[in-house]
Amino acid sequence: MSKTGLDVYDHHGEDQNGKGRCWWINLVDIEEGKDQILFSLPMILTNAFYYLITLISVMFAGHLGQLELAGATLGNSWCTVTGIAFMTGVSGALETLCGQGFGAKLYRTLGIHLQASCIISFLCSIIISIIWLYTEPLLIFLRQDPEISKAAALYLKYLIPGVFAFGFLQNILRFLQTQSIVMPLILLSGIPMCIHIGVAYALVHKTALGFRGASLAVSISLWISTLVLVIYVIYSKKFKKTWEGFSSESLRHIGVNLKLALPSAAMVCLEYWAFELLVLIAGMMPNAELTTSVIAICVNTEDIAYMCSSGLSATVSTRVSNELGAGNPDKAKQAMSVTLKLSVLLALLIVLSLAIGHDIWAGFFSDDLSIMKALCLDDTFPCYFHRNRSFPSRLCRGNKRVWLAESGCYCKCSSILLHWNADCYPPRIQV
Repeated sequence: MSKTGLDVYDHHGEDQNGKGRCWWINLVDIEEGKDQILFSLPMILTNAFYYLITLISVMFAGHLGQLELAGATLGNSWCTVTGIAFMTGVSGALETLCGQGFGAKLYRTLGIHLQASCIISFLCSIIISIIWLYTEPLLIFLRQDPEISKAAALYLKYLIPGVFAFGFLQNILRFLQTQSIVMPLILLSGIPMCIHIGVAYALVHKTALGFRGASLAVSISLWISTLVLVIYVIYSKKFKKTWEGFSSESLRHIGVNLKLALPSAAMVCLEYWAFELLVLIAGMMPNAELTTSVIAICVNTEDIAYMCSSGLSATVSTRVSNELGAGNPDKAKQAMSVTLKLSVLLALLIVLSLAIGHDIWAGFFSDDLSIMKALCLDDTFPCYFHRNRSFPSRLCRGNKRVWLAESGCYCKCSSILLHWNADCYPPRIQV
């Protein structure tokens, strides 16, 4: 007889109806929950390490002055709105194609879909690079402060090489994630992040690049991260079945990939834009340097919290797509239920962490007392719960219903902007 959740707890003396169990055992399938936590922890750390690469550069720029902090944060937000969000969404097609292919034991198709997605990402990166070359006039057109817009454009100029690496990086991560290969990612992402600290410090403080060195360090570190994963996939014996080398067959799968990649990109863009647009709105306020810096710190803090929820949502996406590919819809439903319950617990833990250490956290971004005084991290708490909606989004991506998640993200974007218009910013800057 197969091992089920009921079988696990027979030694506690419960009957088959679950009577006599502790309330928390009835609430969550312990075995499923344990498996998801063990899977999600490496993904959370991996997401956090890669995100810290960009965040550390913003911190280095912030200690050069208030204008540099505002320029770096606005540039980073514009980077997310016009590039990072779209590239992340494009790679989301692999969660469906590779996830269900792996569940159905069609191992060779994973490498084919990976190559097709990388081709799409490369072409998209060219378009994004052209947009970034016109960052300054676009930001001024959006009524941003001219000085901050100029600094943001300079910051993005040196990020252009990094967007190509980021696209490849996201595709390889999805390729590994759908095969449940996550533990090695902790080391493979942690090493580039540590290297980035040294690279950023050297370029910002030991060369004439200064502010420009902060974004150039991001590009260098992203390429290091990508090359590390490429070497791992090519030379590791774990991928003998799923990676058989480059093949022209991938060109025939670009159309299939695009059908999922474009809706997935739209979904992720709406989800990211709901928060990153707040930085652009902050630039229209009086004292733009202060408001842009404060809002950007709040959004960056919330983004780190999102890394945690994203790791758990990646788990449910992988579990659901694998089980559906293997023809087990009931197990897919069970995995979804457990993830939603774990997400509530995760939200509470992050809120508690921010409540205890928010003053220390604010000091990492700036030494400016006016920024630290204006910052109110308590306002990021409701935003985190908003971001927790990434779980249903990844779930829909796992079972090919991307259009449903896209509709939900549109509603989220609208609600955030309406909240801004209703509450305004005095006497504290609200998120």
